[in-house]
Amino acid sequence: MKYRTQSIAYAYFACAMALFAVQMIGGLTIGWIYVQPNFLSELLPFHIARMIHTNALIVWLLLGFFGAAFFMVPEESEREIWSPALAYAQLAILMVGTLGAVAGYLVGIHEGREFLEQPLWVKFGILVAAVMFLLNISMTVLSGRKTAITGVLLTGLWLLSLLWIFAIINPDNLSLDKLYWWFVVHLWVEATWELVMASILAFLLLKLTGVDREVIEKWLYVIVATALFTGILGTGHHYYWIGLPGYWQWIGTIFGTLEIIPFFLMMSFAFIMVWKGRRNHPNKAALLWSLGSATIAFFGAGVWGVLHNMHGVNFYSHGTQITAAHGHLAFYGAYVAINLAIITYAMPILKGREPYNQVINMGAFWLMTGGMAFMTFTLTFAGVIQTHMQRVLGDYFMQVQDELGLFYIMRFVAGTAVVLGAFLFIYAIFVVRRREIVEPGSANPAPPVSHSMPGE
Repeated sequence: MKYRTQSIAYAYFACAMALFAVQMIGGLTIGWIYVQPNFLSELLPFHIARMIHTNALIVWLLLGFFGAAFFMVPEESEREIWSPALAYAQLAILMVGTLGAVAGYLVGIHEGREFLEQPLWVKFGILVAAVMFLLNISMTVLSGRKTAITGVLLTGLWLLSLLWIFAIINPDNLSLDKLYWWFVVHLWVEATWELVMASILAFLLLKLTGVDREVIEKWLYVIVATALFTGILGTGHHYYWIGLPGYWQWIGTIFGTLEIIPFFLMMSFAFIMVWKGRRNHPNKAALLWSLGSATIAFFGAGVWGVLHNMHGVNFYSHGTQITAAHGHLAFYGAYVAINLAIITYAMPILKGREPYNQVINMGAFWLMTGGMAFMTFTLTFAGVIQTHMQRVLGDYFMQVQDELGLFYIMRFVAGTAVVLGAFLFIYAIFVVRRREIVEPGSANPAPPVSHSMPGE
């Protein structure tokens, strides 16, 4: 490592991977409950297991983003992190809050708002931790070199922290409650998190391809502009059926459809930078995760989102398994994969080693991606059938669920593959067994990893 305080990222990545494992186990559990509805019904009801699954996902992704920032910002700013003690205190607050929330869920203490079920004290704890993080990173950036990557990263992190305030506000009016709820849920995953994803992707491509910073920064600015332009008004595709004025149906349809653009640009950006760089970097696994993230995000968040966010279609498909298909592939591509990409790139540097276990790591990528793709197609077909039977023919909800049993079995099989891939990734990252068998080729090889060149 060139900067001592980059080691802070290791603690964040380790905690993120622990929660990643919890999320995977929780997801597999509720996948089986779809097949056998009475499984653990007394000990761990479905809605509690689902809270653990979704909340673990959100927190570990945030920990990954924070860890990525602590790794990237010193190199970009050419400065040590302003206060390492503050960074570790923030991590402790987040982990205590997470464990407290899970303990509360298990005994029935929660607020009941999907994804925002955390008790009020946990929400305030998250807000305090976010303020500590923003102070720490902002002071580091302000005292050092300013780059487009750190600017976009900070913009995304500041905005997602400010939007968290709406998670604390819980009005009695249901329409207003859902409005504020979408301020957090949509404007996180389809606006501010896109900025964080784009900045991490730009950093990785800068290091992995060797393309000039100026070229990468121009692409980054275009991606950010389109993400904010489409994402903010695109929130309207969630406003169709929550009691808001009818004009949101057209605004949501138009701008929701345009939300595919920044994801297409990110995918194009990744492949064009690799093509322009023509560089044989030794960390093949990090490059695979980077390209995979951009590609899967385009299909999951972009294509599958556009499939059913137009109000004429959404009238029938809203809340069906089509939504679940879109959500799983979008989160995996846009945010899970980009976190795993930066972890794959950073961990050899944090451990002071050449890239290692790349064959296992890349095997984990294909196992998780293949499982997630099969799950997405399974849920999509299930959603189409559900939409027709429930929303067109008018069959009862539980009757339709019984008819979808075969799809839920296939979804569980796909989920098993994803979970196996996840644990294979965790093993590849933390267990170093022997020297890596993947070596740089002879055509334009990249220099080896060393303490003097930590980013190369």
